[in-house]
Amino acid sequence: MSQYYNPNRKRNLYDKNSKGICEKRGRFSFEHIISKNRYDDCMSRTARLILSQSFYHIITRGNNRNTVFRIEADYLYFLDLIAKYKKELPFNIYHYCLMPNHVHLLIQTKNSKNFSVFMKKLNLSYFHYYRKHYGWIGHFWQGRFKSQTVGKDEYFIQCGKYIERNPVRAKLVTKSEEYRYSSARYYLKGEVNDLITRDFMYGDLGKTESDRQLKYQEMVIDDIVKNNYKKTVWGSDKQRYNESKKIKYHGKYVK
Repeated sequence: MSQYYNPNRKRNLYDKNSKGICEKRGRFSFEHIISKNRYDDCMSRTARLILSQSFYHIITRGNNRNTVFRIEADYLYFLDLIAKYKKELPFNIYHYCLMPNHVHLLIQTKNSKNFSVFMKKLNLSYFHYYRKHYGWIGHFWQGRFKSQTVGKDEYFIQCGKYIERNPVRAKLVTKSEEYRYSSARYYLKGEVNDLITRDFMYGDLGKTESDRQLKYQEMVIDDIVKNNYKKTVWGSDKQRYNESKKIKYHGKYVK
């Protein structure tokens, strides 16, 4: 996994993203959690509806909003894990952003069961890594992961840009393209990124790559995207209605 992560990189626990000490929280050791296939016991037990060939905004957070990425090597290792398991359990990533204490993915599933396995492997493998380097004990992730249905319409690409602007809103950078751990540089600067499937609305922004990059830069995020960000379905009112009907129909069969 050499594309993003260099295991020989010198680690600095007193990096700006580090609290300078190894945090130890929770009542159970990791060995206790995973013994007898009990890893899922540390996760929420609410029913989750993930459908095949569907679009989702995925969020996974550190427990109690704890920092999950302290230094650059942590971000890069997590991206390598995504690349590794995405190859094994394929799906599409259109936009993403890794924040210091949580992760955003805008994705399309291929096989719903495969994606759930992907998330479990990703989160568990990264926890092994984090525990090894920082001595963490106890719950690491806040539940399994959150999934928000996203409508496939003209607002889809705006949802992606909204995700990529998280570091700007958090005042980590002044421009999205300055942040290295998101898909913004792919769309704004043409940076090669094998993780990304190009947003299906991006090609309509212009005839040339430079035109598309400029239009993406100038794109204004509609209030519909901002106002529906925390709702069950993210998108236009029409898409939210259609997706809600689909969720209600398929939800009858989720136990």
